Amino acid sequence: MNTRLVDSLVQIIKSLTPEERIFLQERLRDKPIQMTVGVCGGHPRIRNTRIPVWTLVAFRQQGADDLELLRNYPTLTTDDLTDAWAYYEQHRSEVDRAIITFTEDDDD
Repeated sequence: MNTRLVDSLVQIIKSLTPEERIFLQERLRDKPIQMTVGVCGGHPRIRNTRIPVWTLVAFRQQGADDLELLRNYPTLTTDDLTDAWAYYEQHRSEVDRAIITFTEDDDD
């Protein structure tokens, strides 16, 4: 972890005006894929939900299509799924490791 970078970012954030902080929060909230410590184990998740990308990918690998996923997760949109698939393409090994980790835990 680059602690110097994080410390610099903290200083910058502390120096923001209240309006700038609100703007920053809105911009961060709009990210389609988010990672937040303490939410979904810190794994990548769909914007402002508790639906990890690895869960959607695992269901897709088991044969679920987009329509089935949208029925089972009514808060998701087709754009959310598109973002999840794009994230998976860019971070395949990370997501595959999460799938293996969580499916092994279920076997115990």
